Amino acid sequence: MTNEPGSPHIILATCCLSLFLVTMDVTIVNIALPAIRHDLHSSVSGLQWSIDGYTVVIASFLLLAGATGDRIGRRRTFQAGLVLFSLGSLLCSLAPTTSMLVVFRMCQALGGAMLNPVAMSIIVTTFADPKARARAIGVWGAVFGISMAVGPLLGGALTQHVGWRSIFWVNVPIGLVALALTRRYVPESRAAQPRRSDPVGQLLVIVLFGTLTSAVIEGGRAGWGSPLIVGLFSASLVALAALVLHERRREQPLIDVRFFQSIPFSAATLCAITSFSAFAAFLFLNSLYLQEVRGLPAARAGLYTLPIAGALVIFAPLSGRLVAAGRARTALVLAGMGIAAGGLMLTTLEVGTSTAYLLVAYATFGIGMGLVNAPITNTAVSGMPRAQAGLAAAIASTSRQVGSGLGVALAGAIAGGGLAAARSADFAASTHPMWWVIAFDGLVIVALGLASTGARARASAQRVAYLVAPPELA
Repeated sequence: MTNEPGSPHIILATCCLSLFLVTMDVTIVNIALPAIRHDLHSSVSGLQWSIDGYTVVIASFLLLAGATGDRIGRRRTFQAGLVLFSLGSLLCSLAPTTSMLVVFRMCQALGGAMLNPVAMSIIVTTFADPKARARAIGVWGAVFGISMAVGPLLGGALTQHVGWRSIFWVNVPIGLVALALTRRYVPESRAAQPRRSDPVGQLLVIVLFGTLTSAVIEGGRAGWGSPLIVGLFSASLVALAALVLHERRREQPLIDVRFFQSIPFSAATLCAITSFSAFAAFLFLNSLYLQEVRGLPAARAGLYTLPIAGALVIFAPLSGRLVAAGRARTALVLAGMGIAAGGLMLTTLEVGTSTAYLLVAYATFGIGMGLVNAPITNTAVSGMPRAQAGLAAAIASTSRQVGSGLGVALAGAIAGGGLAAARSADFAASTHPMWWVIAFDGLVIVALGLASTGARARASAQRVAYLVAPPELA
């Protein structure tokens, strides 16, 4: 088929479809966890891996996928991602065991890693006018919030009325539509000077994320002092040290470690990790609590997330407007306060906690999450040269996935045996330490919001901008 470049709005809609797929899949699976547990006789660690297998693979390959699209063609990479994601989704729906589900989720995630960074590059290339590009990125951000909100609602309805396998079926037709639109309307593009491949750096990233997540997930079962867990933590530290040393020596690193000398960039990275760790842990624990403890059917449990969905849809665009008006500090501080307050309210969670109280806590937490995303991306690229802004944003996206993976791992590790016996009266009490952790995450975001937007922070960003792209090279 001959490629016929379409209008920028068709291209934007196509890219947003991929974002909708990848982001929705993070949240839609959580609501189906009890059904998966009962059908496949999954352990708690098996449930954790069904979520974290997806997020760890995406985190590990986001940077590689973006660089690959720049090198061999963004349209070609985007199409390959859609095919692999759709195929992985179909395989997930057929999984006979928890182990196979995890493997197919990783296959699905490999396709997902090819979509979002490449889609953003396509959008930036398509919308040359800065104002049009800003509006397009605003639409992208709104779709992100909507997809996060729709996942639990759609997942609950499908799980209850059709079965948990249907949550993966829904990806296939959407993926095929996006593939057809891409083939017909999205033109091919490449970077004028793509970054060189970095296989050693990529391998170290995989080892770092994989061993760290494995250690946290399996620590409670194997024992935190066991040779296996100590070995996994040691491997992650060695991989981190080796990654820093290796990347410092490369002319075109996979991750430019000099970025972390910028206070705004480092703060954005930590905000992404802490906020999405809190969100992933919230979704994981909330799904099990509503269905296993309170005995709600999946569809009704999904409806309980409406306050979160509403808050995301309303406050994500509001956050974007605050950032556009130069009030990123306000957005981050309010986001952290919302996350902290929501977590704090749930530290008193009991089997019989009133529905009204739950919904208020959910809405409060949702407001925080709705406000946090836009200033993370803005703060990450603040002061960076335009040539480096894409890499900075990609690292921020990777940080979100790392946070999501760690959040689920920590939720299982901290809640411990209460999750293994989810119908016991001890379940609600076993989650209390994790809600305290989430409240602390919110306070960390408040502190980072204050630290990352002052004069000292801006000066550090300017110094890093000069290091990575001196004026004569900018």
